[in-house]
Amino acid sequence: MAEVEFWYEFGSTYSYPAAMRIERLAADAAVGVRWRPFLLGPIFKAYGWNDSPFNIFATKGRYMWRDLTRICAADGLALKLPPVSFPQNGLKAARLALIGEHDGWTPAFTRAVFAANYAEQKDIANEGTLREILAALTVDADAAFAAANALDNKEALKLQTAEAASRGLFGAPSFTIGDELFWGNDRLEAALAWAQRA
Repeated sequence: MAEVEFWYEFGSTYSYPAAMRIERLAADAAVGVRWRPFLLGPIFKAYGWNDSPFNIFATKGRYMWRDLTRICAADGLALKLPPVSFPQNGLKAARLALIGEHDGWTPAFTRAVFAANYAEQKDIANEGTLREILAALTVDADAAFAAANALDNKEALKLQTAEAASRGLFGAPSFTIGDELFWGNDRLEAALAWAQRA
């Protein structure tokens, strides 16, 4: 089966609608999905940015929130501004998502974290929030956090972020099929079509 790699960052606004619709669209296209959490912070730092470009460029930020409102309304997704400063810190969630791949709960966990961030106004950097999500998925939170905080998993997330940068990713969500890169929620359908042809 053809496969698309779905690169996402939990603080990324446009990763939210992509995460909520990718499995349905991929199933319809008979394309597999590999979920690849990574961190945009180190990539932005390489550009000399110490914040999201949506904060650095205020006009772009205002447009993004209006655009996301339209997208979520069209997709039937709830949207509320996060309760803490944007973007939220998704480090703990990314480490958890990475170890969830082994047991198959990464997609459900990812969607729940995005919903907590962008629909439920919860602090996704808070361990309690993440424990609630894990419990709802019947995942042993103590075991999950122990594995997520292990040195090898921390290093694995660093390596995955470095891989994203080496493959030319500069934002999220991104989709790769081999060396072919598609960027943005609005390019999901094109990425799936490319995967079908590949």
